[in-house]
Amino acid sequence: MRIAAPVQLAPDQEQQLRSAAESQTVSVRFSQRAQIICLAAAGKQDIQIAASLGITRQKASRWRQRFRQHGVEGLMQDAPRPGRKARISGRAIQAIVRRTLHEKPSAATHWSTRSMAKAAGVSEASVRRIWKAHGLKPHLTRTFKLSNDKHFSEKLQDIIGLYMNPPEHALVLSCDEKSQIQALDRTQPGLPLKKGRAGTMTHDYVRHGTTTLFAALNVLDGTVTGMHLKKHRHQEWLKFLERLDQTTPMDKQIHLIVDNYATHKHSKVLRWLRGHPRFHQHFTPTSASWLNMVERFFRDLTDKRIRRGVFKNVHDLEAAITTYIAEHNHHPKPFIWTATASDILEKVKRARAKLVMSQSV
Repeated sequence: MRIAAPVQLAPDQEQQLRSAAESQTVSVRFSQRAQIICLAAAGKQDIQIAASLGITRQKASRWRQRFRQHGVEGLMQDAPRPGRKARISGRAIQAIVRRTLHEKPSAATHWSTRSMAKAAGVSEASVRRIWKAHGLKPHLTRTFKLSNDKHFSEKLQDIIGLYMNPPEHALVLSCDEKSQIQALDRTQPGLPLKKGRAGTMTHDYVRHGTTTLFAALNVLDGTVTGMHLKKHRHQEWLKFLERLDQTTPMDKQIHLIVDNYATHKHSKVLRWLRGHPRFHQHFTPTSASWLNMVERFFRDLTDKRIRRGVFKNVHDLEAAITTYIAEHNHHPKPFIWTATASDILEKVKRARAKLVMSQSV
C-alpha cells in the first residue's frame, strides 16, 4: 500500500484545526479540510480518511499536500483555476475604457451598458464587468461648486478658527433660516412597512402652507434654538436676534456664523448689532453653505422628520419640528469639525487647477 507523507501539527495549528473541525460557524469546506488534516496528523492514510469522511482518496491526498506546502492558510481558499480564455482582447478593453472616459454617444449625455455594448460590439455583461474592474460609473454624477468669493481664504480661516479654537467667555452659534418648509399631506393613505415590503406613500401631495424655521446651533454643546416665522425678511431676523439676546447669558459674547443673505446685512440689522455690542456676525464665503454647521442639523431634520411626514396644516408641521428640536436638545450631540483651513484651501487649489485643465482641453 502507498504510504502518504506524514503530517505534523504545531500546538497552535492543532488547536485551530480541531476548533474548525468541530465548529458550526466556519464554512463547510474549511471544516472538512480541517478534519482531513487532523486525521492525517493522527497517522491515518488517505484511503482511511476518505472512508471515514465519505470523500475520495484523491481529495484527501490533495489537501494533505496543500497543508504541507502552505499550512493552515492553504486550507482557507481554493487554488486559482485557469478558467476559460478571455474573449475580449486587452486592446478592446482599453478602447471601451477610453470611449467611456472621453467620448459620448451621439444621442445621449452618457453611456449605458446597452449603448456601449452596441458601439463596441460586445455583450452588456462584458461592458458591465469592464466598467466595474476600472471603477467607471457613467450613470452617476456628483454636483460641486467652488466659491468665487474674493475673500474666501480670510472668511474660511475666520469661521474654522471659531469652530476649532473658539474664544473664551463666548458662545459660537451657527445660524440660518430653513425657508419655505411645506406642510404636505398625501392624497391617499400609505401602506405600513411589513416583512418583505417597504412602506409606501403616494408621489403626489396636497399643500397646506409653509413655514420658515430660524435656527441657531450652539457649536460647543450641539443644542439648537429654533423659532417659527411666516417669512424670512430682515424683520423676522431681528425677532430671532431678540430671542437669542433673551435666551443667552448676558455676560457672554455671541459670535453668529451666517451666510451672505441680504437679510443679515440690512441697515436695520446693522443698527441693532451696533446697539448690542456683544453680538458679532461672521459671514461664510459665497457658495459655501457647507461651512455652516447648522446646515447639517437641517439635513437631519429633513431626513428624519419632514420628508416622510404627513401634515394636515402648518400647525402640525411646526409642532413636529418643535418636538424634534426638543428631543434633539434632550440628548444633544455636537458636530465635531476636523478639517483645517489649510487642508480645505489645498483641496480648493487642486479643484481649481483641474477646472482650468478641463477648460483648456
